[in-house]
Amino acid sequence: MLEVQNIVKSYKTGDINLTALKNISLKIEEGEFVAIMGPSGSGKSTLMNILGCLDRMSSGKYILNGKDVSGLLANELSHIRNREIGFVFQAFNLIPRMSILENVSLPMVYSGMPSKERKKRALSALEKVGLLDRIKHLPNEVSGGQKQRAAIARAIVNSPSVIMADEPTGNLDTKSSLDIMKIFQDLNNEGATVVMVTHENDIAQHAKRIVRFRDGEIVMDTLVEDRIIL
Repeated sequence: MLEVQNIVKSYKTGDINLTALKNISLKIEEGEFVAIMGPSGSGKSTLMNILGCLDRMSSGKYILNGKDVSGLLANELSHIRNREIGFVFQAFNLIPRMSILENVSLPMVYSGMPSKERKKRALSALEKVGLLDRIKHLPNEVSGGQKQRAAIARAIVNSPSVIMADEPTGNLDTKSSLDIMKIFQDLNNEGATVVMVTHENDIAQHAKRIVRFRDGEIVMDTLVEDRIIL
């Protein structure tokens, strides 16, 4: 499903070179639910951006669904993001002037899908996350947990190969966080591959596997014991 081989990511700040990822190799199989953890600056979000084709590595190889995407052009990466990857962010990233239904439909607009099919798929995705009663509301008219449900619906509407979630419970209260983790577990049980960045140990315990980063390197990669199943 996802495999990175010996990837390095360096940044240049003035005369200083900073290395965010140091020769990282990692494989995530289809149907896994992986939590990526580590303190701020450990490299976990940098890895997520590379896996999501939002950023490029300085060196190494990235294979997504059997295809080497390391050297693709920007427009090719954009096409892969739209077709293969569903994103869920801490800040929800919903468009304020659009209704929940319109926000969820947006990825299909970019892919050129007819409006009738867009609506059908969007409603199906919103049903999965329990948000059919809020489809006409604007983002500022629903709670934080409902915003994140809408963001998840938007992420799954194109049936992506993998769902990538960056601190998806970071702005939520405990109950809303558990509701969101239940949705991720349900999607994973249906076959979705989920990769989630989090700094919260209790949230990571809902995943099946934890990969820990420190100073740009993987320091632990283990299956979750005493997994919390909702």
